[in-house]
Amino acid sequence: MEVIMDPVLTIIAGAAILTVIGIMSGGTFLLRIAAGGTPFNGLQKTFFRAGHAHAGVLVILGLVSLLLTSAAGTAVVWQWASVGVLASAILIPGGFFLSVLGRDPERPGRAIALLWTGVVVLAASLLAVGVGVIAAGVSALG
Repeated sequence: MEVIMDPVLTIIAGAAILTVIGIMSGGTFLLRIAAGGTPFNGLQKTFFRAGHAHAGVLVILGLVSLLLTSAAGTAVVWQWASVGVLASAILIPGGFFLSVLGRDPERPGRAIALLWTGVVVLAASLLAVGVGVIAAGVSALG
């Protein structure tokens, strides 16, 4: 069985892999914070750490979703649901990072809405990916 991914999704997958370079540079930023070289409060440090971790995990989950939907032979529309997982890899960390910008914030700002938007996009996308892969498996049974 030959697995061929939609060409546009292949480009998106390649771009997602390149975003890991940015996530890596975020790691060096976190090291500077941990070493005390950059002054941030406890809330900021916690949110920066959470944003960084979510970015890495969600990019990997999005790529795995693309590969699974493609390998399972799902219709392209189900494969596109994986792009939602990758979008959540921008929205959720963005909510973490942007909601605590500024000097010594006491609580997250309005940009926290990005995080919750990302959670909804992630849940809907994973539901679609899961249903698409199950449907492809059931269809393959005969």
